[in-house]
Amino acid sequence: MNGIWGLVGAGITLIGVAVTGWFTYRGTRTAAAIQAAPQAKAQDFAVLQATVERVDKENEQLRVRQSRLESIVRAFSWSFDDLRRWSRNPVGEPPDPHPLVDEYNRTGV
Repeated sequence: MNGIWGLVGAGITLIGVAVTGWFTYRGTRTAAAIQAAPQAKAQDFAVLQATVERVDKENEQLRVRQSRLESIVRAFSWSFDDLRRWSRNPVGEPPDPHPLVDEYNRTGV
């Protein structure tokens, strides 16, 4: 009878070792995934940060161009208004264009 209990005990021990090994394997994989997650998030954050900086730079350039365009349109409007008023009552020389209009007419920019 002792031999049978010895074999049962050995079988239970083998099952216990197998279950322990499986839990250890699973825990190791989970720990590796947990340790890798911050690095992956850091890489994603770096890409996001670079994208935000690039978009901010492009937006600043677009704002400058839009502001310049608005100034030129406003200057053309003022110059046109001055010429319209002069054409209704043409006394003296026609008014000089706004300096931005003059610059645009000279440079095209």
